[in-house]
Amino acid sequence: MVEQSELEADWSLVTDDDALERAAEAVAAGSGPIGVDAERASGFRYGSEAYLVQVFRRGARPFLFDPTRLSTFAPLAEAIDGEEWILHAASQDLPCLDALDLHPPALFDTELAARLLGYERVGLGALVEARLGIKLEKAHSAADWSQRPLPESWLEYAALDVALLPDLRDSVMRDLEAQGKTEFALQEFEAVRTRPEKTRSAEPWRKLSGGHALRSPRALAIARELWFARDGLARERDVAPGRLIPDSSIVAAAGASPRSKGDLARLQTFKGRASRSELDLWWRAVLTGKTTEDLPGPRPRDPGAIPHHRGWPQRHPEAAARLAAAREAIRAEAERQRIPAENLLTPDHLRAVAWRPPEPRSAEQIALRLKELGAREWQIGITAPIITAAFVELA
Repeated sequence: MVEQSELEADWSLVTDDDALERAAEAVAAGSGPIGVDAERASGFRYGSEAYLVQVFRRGARPFLFDPTRLSTFAPLAEAIDGEEWILHAASQDLPCLDALDLHPPALFDTELAARLLGYERVGLGALVEARLGIKLEKAHSAADWSQRPLPESWLEYAALDVALLPDLRDSVMRDLEAQGKTEFALQEFEAVRTRPEKTRSAEPWRKLSGGHALRSPRALAIARELWFARDGLARERDVAPGRLIPDSSIVAAAGASPRSKGDLARLQTFKGRASRSELDLWWRAVLTGKTTEDLPGPRPRDPGAIPHHRGWPQRHPEAAARLAAAREAIRAEAERQRIPAENLLTPDHLRAVAWRPPEPRSAEQIALRLKELGAREWQIGITAPIITAAFVELA
């Protein structure tokens, strides 16, 4: 086993546009797929933008790009256009890379590949240790990457993460080929690469953790006003909202409906680093929620949404029976394929088919329905006959 301290990554930190041009030329002159990584400060800053972008290609050193000091990433985007990018847990980094106009033309996701291979541990550190025999230190993975200057030990960590991706990709690819899962992986990678951006919620405050405990319209109004007050202050200060007051404090204050600013200050469950220093702001929000005539109703329901499956056995026993039978059949096939059941078929897709199966309940019709829901061809080919057989046995 090789310890991280025994490794050296001859990396370069890129902090101006001229250096970016030279780095892009070096990367373009390299060979093979390109390891890409990004570091954010989501738990510290308001947004989720990248504060460091790491790129490595064989034949060139790892380059660490500082987005806060670069006017454009266009030369880098041009240098790596048309090449396969290697990322680990790509869905986490693609949005912040997209914001920099860095879009992979082809993708290899080492974490997703590891899941399809049935590996028990799919984190980057665990994979590098198991596949490459290198023990990485993950001490800086949750650090505040927005701070400047960045410590050299953090930069070394970031460089090693990306420098090992090509070797890890090759090792994982050999296993995909050995298990006959290369096509599965390629379809999954493409689905991640082309997945559309999530639509923004019209009422983002309803996503408060624990907010389901608030039942009355007045409590919901207080929670809404506190959420908007916190969001505005967080945006102004460029700090993660939860670092001002956590969701639990908003829910506690909304549920308690304090009568005065003093009552709010004495509420022990209303806490957070800005809970007292910005008490006037929070009290104004509470007061607005207590007096507004714009009272929110229950959470709007999607007319096409299906009921929660936990209530099916009592209210919809036939749908529950279909789901149970198909789920067990999928689980057995997942074990045989050595693929997690949720990767073999997205649980939401299975529930949708079980709730409203097509007629006739043939493998062809179920395949069409799964395709409409967004299942990949490899998933459909394996699971449509299994689901059909499970439904037929219940008929």
